[in-house]
Amino acid sequence: MFSQLWGSMTEEFKPTWEDVAQRYGRKIYNFAYRLTGNPDDAADLVQEVLLRVRRGLSSYEPGSFDGWLWRITRNAFLDGVRKKQRRPESALPEGDHIMLGASPSPDEVLASVRLSDDVQSALLKLPYEFREAVVLCDVVGLTYDEIAQAADVPVGTVRSRIHRGRKMLREMLTWPV
Repeated sequence: MFSQLWGSMTEEFKPTWEDVAQRYGRKIYNFAYRLTGNPDDAADLVQEVLLRVRRGLSSYEPGSFDGWLWRITRNAFLDGVRKKQRRPESALPEGDHIMLGASPSPDEVLASVRLSDDVQSALLKLPYEFREAVVLCDVVGLTYDEIAQAADVPVGTVRSRIHRGRKMLREMLTWPV
């Protein structure tokens, strides 16, 4: 029954924060990891997105929930990029990370979304706009319309970015003959 309601929930009902975290948490992480290339940064981004969702649910007007959620995710990522540019981080000295506590290994976290290292590396080399479109389409599984709404661009721009992003990936991943 819940799954039947959920399909119409994004159009007619306001989901609870718990619904969003449960249904979209993994997808948000997958998108965040593909954008950042780092499991810790991806986890931080997911946390920020879920906080923003919690704050924004009271003012959310039923409509395209997916577009609303992916716009929040995109904006949180871009805010993080800007923040890092203003305040560069320095790495902890070797060995200090062991005392920070246990967290799941990247292999455990990424087991269901694992891309080869060369594909992930190539994704990170794409300009942000192309990486965003390709990841939202090919990893997260959004439609072109949903991506257009999340990125606040026309559908034609989404199609172009996906096409060009995939072409750039092919060129990076194809060995010269």
